[in-house]
Amino acid sequence: MTRLTLFDSPLFLGFDQFEKTVDRLRKSGADGYPPYNIEQIGENGLRITLAVAGFAIEDLDVEIENNQLTIRGQKMEDESKVYLHRGIASRRFQRSFILADGIEVHDADLDNGLLHINLERVLPESAAQKIKIRGVQKGAKKVQAIDLEATEHEKAGEST
Repeated sequence: MTRLTLFDSPLFLGFDQFEKTVDRLRKSGADGYPPYNIEQIGENGLRITLAVAGFAIEDLDVEIENNQLTIRGQKMEDESKVYLHRGIASRRFQRSFILADGIEVHDADLDNGLLHINLERVLPESAAQKIKIRGVQKGAKKVQAIDLEATEHEKAGEST
């Protein structure tokens, strides 16, 4: 059975990476630990804040690979402690965020049990590009490509 998606349209050329990203999001668990906020900071700034109470800097890892921001936490248990009640979660976790092209991670800091990751949306410069159109001149046995832009410049030079 063939699976059809939005990106199967012939109008979406090169969007197979988006389809893979959607699949990754669908497969990621709905685990709510640790809780997090995403806030807008200024016009182009974003901040992800994770509640990681009890985790030290050495217990946390933040990395980016293939536009995916991954935060991992693993706390080493202190075997000498005896708990009468344990309500503060300190289990291992992994939280991932898919970043759009143009989103850059600036830094991360840990403050009072909150891990802040600062991001910025970098606006790309216009990438408008002219594409040369070549004409085909049929000669004796070979087909030769003629650069129309060069021909136009030659004509302009002759008329002045």
